Amino acid sequence: MSLILGHNYIGGQRSALGSVKLQSVDAETGDALPHDFIQATPEEVDAAAQAAATAFAAYRSLSAERRAQFLDAIAVELDALGDDFVSLVCRETALPAARIIGERGRTSGQMRLFASVLRRGDFYGARIDQALPDRQPLPRPDLRQYRIGLGPVAVFGASNFPLAFSTAGGDTASALAAGCPVVFKAHSGHMATAEMVANAIIRAAEKTEMPAGVFNMIYGGGVGEALVKHPAIQAVGFTGSLKGGRALYDMAAARPQPIPVFAEMSSINPVIILPEALQVRAETIARGLSASVVQGCGQFCTSPGLVIGIRSAQFSAFLKLLTDMMADQPAQTMLNAGTLSSYGKGLQKLLDHPGIEHLAGSAQQGRQAQPQLFKADVSLLINGDEVLQEEVFGPATVVVEVADQAQLSAALNGLHGQLTATVIGEQADFQQFSELTALLEQKVGRILFNGYPTGVEVCDSMVHGGPYPATSDARGTSVGTLAIDRFLRPVCFQNYPDNLLPEALKNANPLRIQRLVDGKPSRDAI
Repeated sequence: MSLILGHNYIGGQRSALGSVKLQSVDAETGDALPHDFIQATPEEVDAAAQAAATAFAAYRSLSAERRAQFLDAIAVELDALGDDFVSLVCRETALPAARIIGERGRTSGQMRLFASVLRRGDFYGARIDQALPDRQPLPRPDLRQYRIGLGPVAVFGASNFPLAFSTAGGDTASALAAGCPVVFKAHSGHMATAEMVANAIIRAAEKTEMPAGVFNMIYGGGVGEALVKHPAIQAVGFTGSLKGGRALYDMAAARPQPIPVFAEMSSINPVIILPEALQVRAETIARGLSASVVQGCGQFCTSPGLVIGIRSAQFSAFLKLLTDMMADQPAQTMLNAGTLSSYGKGLQKLLDHPGIEHLAGSAQQGRQAQPQLFKADVSLLINGDEVLQEEVFGPATVVVEVADQAQLSAALNGLHGQLTATVIGEQADFQQFSELTALLEQKVGRILFNGYPTGVEVCDSMVHGGPYPATSDARGTSVGTLAIDRFLRPVCFQNYPDNLLPEALKNANPLRIQRLVDGKPSRDAI
């Protein structure tokens, strides 16, 4: 494993002008690890953004194939990060080695997936409407549209996925695919991990002869505001808390030139259990649900934080099963002290609320998080009580019992926007509760049938987004190939000579991509 310097990455060089030193921490023990990281100065933040802006002109002009080669090279470098790297990530996050190895594969896989997007060319969104000089009453000019990168993107690393949602995560991969250089703000919870991954990206950039400044990384707790407000930055990608995401969104909106912020923030991911399913497989559902709640110590943005069922003898029996299973779940170490503290505060709000009953879970002690189960009165949902809308990030969930089908709809209508909703049911349930799909479409980005939301496939059709406050912009996703759309904008050419058009719009279609020509899909020359 290469030496960890703890210096910022600016324009292909390392920089450490500041005097503020930060340290990474062993998540299990709380002991400082032997690495110092130098917080970026305001001048270094400016230099990183300027380096990205300088790189943008050269990087955006590269062919899609060249950018794809860069992403493939990053994937190779990520896969080559060995056992010592995995051990380092485990120390910083307390996540098990098997999880880190799987996440490493997912992270390199994302890079290769976006490389394939670049090669197939649909991201251009090429549209051509040929001139109609004889059209009456007015002729139509020749109009051609494709999409280009927005410009430099600021990306903020997530705490809970030190690889797949961080330095080389989905935001970085999709921004680089779109032709946008990145300034990455390393998460304080795993700075050594971030450095090792940044080194891999820089090696790939050098091997594929990318412009210096295509990827930059800065350390520090006070650098995010300056980065978002920098005039060179044209978009922001963020995964984290509602408070943090909303603050970045407000900063970006208040700039002289407002820019988009794509923030994934808060979700309680309701699981709706329908009556026929309980009749058939109550124990299986309780086992699967409890496992999903505590998976990864509940530190997934898709962890099920709310369970809704209809009052019946079967649901009461199910709740007893679930209570017993949650009581048997062991404590786990959380990502860092800040996450554990936040979890404790969230639990206290639930414990203090008169409309909420504590069903299972030992008192918090030490550095480990104890799984918890609560039951809340349905009126809290229907009346919009904020305590049930706030994500408790950790291995806890709240059960709500509704009286009937009408009250189920009322409860779901009371929910804020979510990343996911899960429906557990049989065919007979869906005949009776036929309104659920249309209702949930308005509330969430992904609807699951007879599964659990902890697990996000990286593919073309995945949506990891949803209405506010799940995200700041429900039109996008932070997982899957549609994520590239966030960092692209359309440009139209009117009556342009063919030889001056971009390759994606030339008559001969030299890229052999699918285009919409006069309203019809075509790969042919025109």
